[in-house]
Amino acid sequence: MERERTLALWCPDWPAVSAAADADLSPGEPVAVLHANRVVACTAVARAQGVRRGLRKREAQARCPGLHVAELDAARDARAFEPVVSAVEQLVPGVEILRPGLLAVAAHRAVRYFGGEHAVAEPLIDAVAAAGAECQVGIADALATAVVAAKRGRRVEPGDDGAFLAELPVGVLAEEPALAPPERADLVDLLRRMGIRSIGGFAALPRGDVASRFGADGTAAHRVARAEPQRPPAPRTVPAELAVQAACDPPIDRVDAAAFAGRRLAERLHTALAAAGAACTRLAIHAATSEGEEHHRVWRCAEPLTPAATADRVRWQMDGWLTGRGAARPTGPIVLLRLEPVELVAAGALQMGLFGGAGEALDRARRAVSRVQGLLGGDAVRFGVLSGGRGPSEQVTLRAWGDQAVPAHDPSAPWPGRLPAPAPVELCAEEAGLLDGAGGPVGVTGRGLFTAEPAVLVWRGRARPVTGWAGPWPVDEHWWDPAAGLRAARAQVLAEGVPAVLLLCRGGEWTVEGVYG
Repeated sequence: MERERTLALWCPDWPAVSAAADADLSPGEPVAVLHANRVVACTAVARAQGVRRGLRKREAQARCPGLHVAELDAARDARAFEPVVSAVEQLVPGVEILRPGLLAVAAHRAVRYFGGEHAVAEPLIDAVAAAGAECQVGIADALATAVVAAKRGRRVEPGDDGAFLAELPVGVLAEEPALAPPERADLVDLLRRMGIRSIGGFAALPRGDVASRFGADGTAAHRVARAEPQRPPAPRTVPAELAVQAACDPPIDRVDAAAFAGRRLAERLHTALAAAGAACTRLAIHAATSEGEEHHRVWRCAEPLTPAATADRVRWQMDGWLTGRGAARPTGPIVLLRLEPVELVAAGALQMGLFGGAGEALDRARRAVSRVQGLLGGDAVRFGVLSGGRGPSEQVTLRAWGDQAVPAHDPSAPWPGRLPAPAPVELCAEEAGLLDGAGGPVGVTGRGLFTAEPAVLVWRGRARPVTGWAGPWPVDEHWWDPAAGLRAARAQVLAEGVPAVLLLCRGGEWTVEGVYG
């Protein structure tokens, strides 16, 4: 099977570049962007004069007397990045924004257009340069590896992601905020104190040990280090009804009005996501104008979006469209705004605490389960996933903790002959006997009938009078496959002193398949 490839495009020092453009400064001017009175980004010219991240404002200005200083402004960065995204999208469709200054796209789309991976970088760099920015391109198998490669202007050969990452310092795992949460820096610091200096050294640790000792983010970082896909290869299907949209009346042509409409839509979207037990990690923003134009952009996030984060991205995107320049700017006011979740994860990834805590209890529970898994082994701790099937045991797929929640069979597919609800609360496979009033065994005929009326259930070493039953229901599956075929019959039986049980008769032998509550 052909390996999927990812292309990442990175514009260095983007907050400083956008601040310089906003102030109409030339690229040769030294510029630094501050947050909380410390430098968080600077241009190459400022860096050449000694300005570094983390410096206080006064120290940065002392090293570079002509330094232009600006405050960090995410809306300004997104607005300035929109022409770059439009320039790339003119050449390669399906662009996803990771953050202002960094985007990704499925590499096969670019390869198909330009005729090969070696021919992709130059036209993209030229297009971005025409939009007034500089960039570097990286191509690799995994998204995180492609981003790392873009920051080094590298193309990683197919299958070489792990070898490429292995020699890099372990701090690289925390260098990109779009892919690493803030606590990743603590993980990197801990690894260094443990003597692990390279990504390859971290990747060599056993998965179970990492899961038990470093928690969920450590496991995620370990997957990056091993160049494993971060997103599930079989992502959860997004129901169409989760998308929300609003007609803009009157039509919107101002950023503040668009931001207000976007905030209300974001609240509606997260209400729908909460009802569905899901959280969004990729969001598509769609706008239609009175002139019939359609604008569409996808934002990818390292963590599930909160309502506020969703509203921020809508505001940034509206700002980029309405105040930007070039072909991306609408020629008419916006008449329809639509938010569509593209990729979902379980809502547990975004369980908000009652007083604003981000699910600390749930996170502790995850760490505890990971700890147990580390002690007992990777397959010793499992969780159930709703699956498709006719019998109760087939309707649950057990996966090892930490694996993808992918069912063995599609639960939404039609399953004629499926055991009706309610389902047993306990699954088992225990031998049992079903006897008639004379003590003879009860079987099932070829026409799906009891050979005699059930009178006694023998289960767990005791015989109990039968007080009621339903069935039998014949089962005849995969008759063309002797190995996977099942010819049997199910029946629900109620006996004195025990809960109702689900029986399975196969080859004349009865087993208890499930116990009802």
